[in-house]
Amino acid sequence: MIGSAGVRSHEMHPRPHRRVRFQRDACVPPAYISTEGAPMSDRDYVLGTHDDEIYRLGFQHRVWRRRALDAWTRARIGDGSRVIDFGAGPGFATMDLAEIVGPSGAVYALERSRRFLDTLEAQARARGHTQVHAHEIDIVTDALPVSNADAAWVRWVFAFLPDPKAALKKLVDALRPGGTIVIHEYVDYKTWRLSPRAPNFERFVDEVVANWRGSGGEPDIGRDLPAWLIEMGPKLESFKPHVDIVSKDDNVWRWPIGFFDIHIDRLLELNRITPEMARDMREEFARVSAQPGTLMVTPLVIEIVARK
Repeated sequence: MIGSAGVRSHEMHPRPHRRVRFQRDACVPPAYISTEGAPMSDRDYVLGTHDDEIYRLGFQHRVWRRRALDAWTRARIGDGSRVIDFGAGPGFATMDLAEIVGPSGAVYALERSRRFLDTLEAQARARGHTQVHAHEIDIVTDALPVSNADAAWVRWVFAFLPDPKAALKKLVDALRPGGTIVIHEYVDYKTWRLSPRAPNFERFVDEVVANWRGSGGEPDIGRDLPAWLIEMGPKLESFKPHVDIVSKDDNVWRWPIGFFDIHIDRLLELNRITPEMARDMREEFARVSAQPGTLMVTPLVIEIVARK
């Protein structure tokens, strides 16, 4: 589940996480990462809210930042705009939006993880972004604390929610007439493949998808969103696919592989795979990725820009 939000997985019992390649070399975390332990409510997040996950999400945003900025420009988000960051996570997109809207605008960062909000608020303080307004809410069960917004931004959130259509309706209702919603969600997760073929890696992706759906989410939620939006009133202004085919020398390679490292451990915790299967998955990936000419196809994302 490469993304920025998690479903409530009641069967999960987190254990200390193995350090992955996204861990910084320095012993002291950067100032924007809170040193407080994650509150108990954050255990519901599929990938956790620990420092390694915050680093991973930061790298993920850097990979996807160019596409986000392009979509925001086409949605006419600019100086003075009032924007909802729906499922803001640690706030990496929030900070970019704050720069774009400026002091006369506002970014409403909606997030239920206190751990992530601590990081988000620390970033905003460090940058002097008084236009950032953080709200600790559950976007599924709570009323949204903003109305008549000019725009909303959502990336990898609806795929994790137990009732994504109801959450989308709340978000659409929070926009002013003429307001825009920009969405990045998966539309075909199983395009995540290696070339040459790697059966154990494909088994890993299959298990991720099965666990995702078993936890109440829908990885290919992008297939449903266009029809729901039209039903709710907004007009689809643009939609496009985002997919990459990269070699291990490409920096984008690190984005999904950071998730691969973390989620094998999580599948083990859930007894979805055996230790032998985990070993086979890791050994096959190490072998295939070391071969000359190996390529990776990333999960297919749909971008939607719609106007109310």
